[in-house]
Order: sequence, then structure tokens, then C-alpha cells
Amino acid sequence: MAEHLAGEEVKVAEDCRRSGFCADSGVFRSLHRLSPRHLPPSDPALDTASFVLSLLTPTDRLAFLDSASGRGLSFSSLRRSVLSLAAALRLGLGICPGDVVLLLAPNSVIYPVIALAVLAAGAVLCPANPLCTTADVVRQVRDSGAAIAIAAPEEAHKAAAAGLPTLLTHRPSPPDVTDDTLPSAEEMMEWGDPMAATPSGRRQSDPAAVLYSSGTTGSPKGAVLTHGNLIAAVSLLRWASDASGSDGDVFLAFIPMSHVYGLVFFALGLPATGARVVVMPRFELAAAMEAVTRHGVTNIPAVPPVVTAMAKSPKNWDLSRLRRVGTGAAAMPPASARGFRRRYPWVELREGYGLTETCGAATFAAAASKRAEGRGVGQLLPGFEARVVAPATGKAEGPGGVGELWLRGPTVMWGYLGNDAATAEAVANGGWLRTGDLVYFDDDGYLFIVDRIKELIKPNGYQVTPTELEALLATHPHILDAAVVPLEDEEAGQVPMAFVVRADDSRLTSEEVMQFVAAQVAPYKKVRRVAFVGTIPRSPAGKILRKDLMTRAKL
Repeated sequence: MAEHLAGEEVKVAEDCRRSGFCADSGVFRSLHRLSPRHLPPSDPALDTASFVLSLLTPTDRLAFLDSASGRGLSFSSLRRSVLSLAAALRLGLGICPGDVVLLLAPNSVIYPVIALAVLAAGAVLCPANPLCTTADVVRQVRDSGAAIAIAAPEEAHKAAAAGLPTLLTHRPSPPDVTDDTLPSAEEMMEWGDPMAATPSGRRQSDPAAVLYSSGTTGSPKGAVLTHGNLIAAVSLLRWASDASGSDGDVFLAFIPMSHVYGLVFFALGLPATGARVVVMPRFELAAAMEAVTRHGVTNIPAVPPVVTAMAKSPKNWDLSRLRRVGTGAAAMPPASARGFRRRYPWVELREGYGLTETCGAATFAAAASKRAEGRGVGQLLPGFEARVVAPATGKAEGPGGVGELWLRGPTVMWGYLGNDAATAEAVANGGWLRTGDLVYFDDDGYLFIVDRIKELIKPNGYQVTPTELEALLATHPHILDAAVVPLEDEEAGQVPMAFVVRADDSRLTSEEVMQFVAAQVAPYKKVRRVAFVGTIPRSPAGKILRKDLMTRAKL
């Protein structure tokens, strides 16, 4: 792993290409390299939890802080709690290496403890979002083969419906007098013996976690991430933290830790950098902005809807200590980015790119300069390679050429759990991950996302990207949010249909929306139908759930 991360950089230097593109191979290579202190250990007999715990500073300084209650967890307590719970899971509950553990809970200061303890016990972590329905959880349990669940009290009924024995994250308040079977995970952390923890016996090549995609265009699939994948992701986050000057930063965590973005960033990565994380169970704009002020938050890892909300909010908060907002997981509307930068000119807004299948990592906007501002979603992380493959010809494109992004790197998943056909479709020979995203690189190696291949709308054989129309709709003063999907049409095959959220008290009509778009696009890109809705359905990571809207479009 370490050799891979370091070695590819030598080839870039030999190529001497500003973009990192090698014409002979048709491959873009990262323009960045890891220093020796950031290289992940090459020891094959290493698990994620052991690696993260080895990087923790034994101090009473807070690692996690609850935004509302003020409850904190120090770095020293984090280590002790992880080992205590890991020992209890192994010795008390009989969890064996390789067992799949479902974790169903909102963000909290003990979520990282539970996640690390599951990994330290040698089990495979399978997070589920609390927003999942009971039917969703049952499907995930069956697909993953989970042996036990660790669930928040308010979510335990979903795991019970799947027939799973369930350990509560903490005791409900007031306590349930009928439940005297098992201590909670929180009690095990406090009562357990960290000295009783035994080595996990897991290797970097072993599965560490199964994370399910949001299923925005189809059924969710379980991406199997190895310990080596997660160790590499944490190493890259440590490098990115140093490269961006994040020493002393205080981060705000409202992105679900059940999502790859939140899990890798907050639960695994940031503790290894020594940063403090202020934890919120969920996003609510006013509460988040108050937490920034109260706790001196300097860095907010976010998603595009959050950036949009901050840019458009009529209320003002004291965000003078905020230095940086990062965004990923979904495309950022250009109008939202411009509005945010106008309103908060002292705050760096950086976009990145990653997928569940790459542990949420692929690119990074390293340069804090006006020259880098707005340059797509950054440059490839160290150790990553990319190909831009023209869908029609299979030809590898160079800078400026548009095609499907293929990625290869240390965080690319092992495959989809129990789904060889989907794995073969997603992972090409040589370990190249077909992302399904249409992209291009510029001459300086910055990556730009055009759209999802599967989400293209094809009227009369033309190709229309929904994000282009959504970005245009976002510029209308009476439109708060919008999504565009294909609508079946007898003559054209497909035409664009827009779902629009109007501003309060707006009397905007469907005809006015269609005229607004028609005046600024080619005829084949015109929106042919408009539906007004209260909200645009999105995944917890901010991705538009187009399959839900496409179902509504057929009604």
C-alpha cells in the first residue's frame, strides 16, 4: 500500500506534465505525493482500529464534544472506551472475527467509539442510516448477513423486525424497566476492562466495513471496504489536514457517520489528526450556526444543500471564526457557490469528490488561492490514477476530453457484497473503478464533473445533463431548489421535466419556469413539464433521489 502511494508520484515527475496526463498510457496520475510520515504502514497484519488508536495522543484534550449537552470525550477516554467495548463484544457477546455488526444510530460522541470497537473486535462494520425505514433495515440485514445489531433505543425496533439480537447504544431516558437483559454499549465502555482486549487477528486485505450506496438511481448495493482501504483513507486525510493547514481546527459534524463521508472523516480520520469534532445528531441550520459560534467551529465538512441554505438564509450569525467549508457527495450548483462566496468572503469554499466505493476519497482542493477557487472538485489525491473513457468509443481522453471517469487507487473497494455481476460491471480489469460519472480534467489536473451517465436525458438522440438545467433554475430568484429528470415522450423518447420548490409567497407558474429556461438553452434542452413540490427528495449526503422523482413523473 505504501509503495503504491509513493511510487506513482515518481512517474508523474518523469512525465513532466502539468495535468499529470501520460499520452502513452492514457492515464492521469496524481500531482501530489505523501511524505514519509503520511505513508500508511506496509504491515499486512494491521487492522483499522489498531492503526487509528496508534495515532491518538494520550491527552485529556477533547476529541469529541456534543453540541447541545456539552458532553465531551477526551482522546485518552476514546482509546480506553474503544478497547473496553471491543473486549466486551468479543468476550461478553461472543462476537467473532468476520461477524457483521449492524450499527443503527444517529451521530453522537459515542458513535466513533462503537465503530472503532467493532473493528477492534475483528468484526465487519455495517452502518445503517436512522432515516432508513424498517423495510430498508430488514433488506440490509438480509443482504449483509449481520449477526447482531447495535442500535439507538429509538431505532431498536427496526433491528428487531429483522430478527437480530440487539445491543442498545445507551439506556433510554427514562429507562425501560422491562429491559434488563444486557448492559448498553455505553455501559460496557465504562465498566469494561481495556486490558482484556485481544488483537483482532485481521489483516489489511480483510473486509472491514460494508457500506450501502444511497440507491439514487437503483437498488442500494453493499460496497465492501477492506482494512487496507480504510487505513489508506485515514492516511490521506492526515496528509490533507496538514496540506491545508488544519492544525488546531474545530470541526462540526452533522453529516451522518453512517454515510461513508461521515464515517471515514469524523469517526476514523479526524481523531487520528488530533482535531476536535463538535457532534450534532442531524443538520438543522439555526442549531448548526449557533454551534459554530458557541464552540468556535473553524471547519464545516458539508454537502451542497447546506451551502445553499447558508447562502440564502435571511438570518445573520457571527461566523467570524469559520475558516473553511468543504463540500462533496453531490454536485454543487454554481449559483450557490457564488452566493456563498459573496456572503462569506473570508471563508474558503472547497469542493471535493469521492464515492462510497472509494471510501469517500478521490480528489482534494489543496491550494487555498483564488487561482484554485472554483476549479472543479480539485485534483487527484496521492496514489490515485484516473482514465477518462469516451462512452461511445472506449478511447482514453486527455485534458479537456469528456468521458466516464475510471479510478484506481488505494481506497477503491474490494467489490459489492454477494453481487459478482455488479462487481464485474463496476470494476474493470486492472482494478479500475467505473464511476458512472461524466467528467473532464483541465490542463492543470483539476477534475470537473459533468453529470451521471445514467442520469442523462436523451431527447431525439441529443444528450441533456440534468445538472446543467438545475444550475440554471437555481439562478431564478423565486426558485429555492430544483431537480430535473427524464419524462417519457412518444415523439422525442425523453424530454426534461423539472420539479421546483418555489420561494415563500411566490406565484411563479409552470409556464414562466419553462420560458425562463427556454430563453437560455438550445431547443432540445427546453423543460417541457414542471411540477411544484414542497421539497426535493435527497439522500442524507445531499444527492437528489431521482428514482423517486421519476416515479412521480409517471403519475
